[in-house]
Amino acid sequence: MSNIIIRPAQPSDVPEILKFIRELAEYEKLVDQANASVSDMQSYLFGPEPKCKALMAEVDGKPAAFALYFYNFSTFLGRPGLYLEDLFVRPEFRGSGLGKMMLQKLASIAVAENCGRFEWSVLDWNEPAISFYKRLGARPLDEWTVYRTDGDNLKKLAAGS
Repeated sequence: MSNIIIRPAQPSDVPEILKFIRELAEYEKLVDQANASVSDMQSYLFGPEPKCKALMAEVDGKPAAFALYFYNFSTFLGRPGLYLEDLFVRPEFRGSGLGKMMLQKLASIAVAENCGRFEWSVLDWNEPAISFYKRLGARPLDEWTVYRTDGDNLKKLAAGS
């Protein structure tokens, strides 16, 4: 890989971001859950009150990887944290160090923003990713279990029922 650029996503990147999201969903066997639209991503990445940010990686001018992240907050640390929602490197660019470069860039953003943590989730069957993350010094939080409510259950909770 000769010419690598990692940069903040721009509004014109939204169609490519959606391609990355769908490719990630295929890899994770979750295609039925990938319903984001162009207008969703335009609004939440670049609207008046953005909810997330993204990085794009290009190799020799070709879209090679993306990362989507947002900030959370630790009351115990009294500081924000950076949460990586998605990182996807296209298969032809895997093993080149690009994934590590993306994580290094995100870590540098977290440090610059005075974040106390940089966190992400990984599917328990994704051994290549788990091994990769451990080699970088990341550790699983085995004592924590993620809970989620969505769809009709989220609406019922919001309604107080």
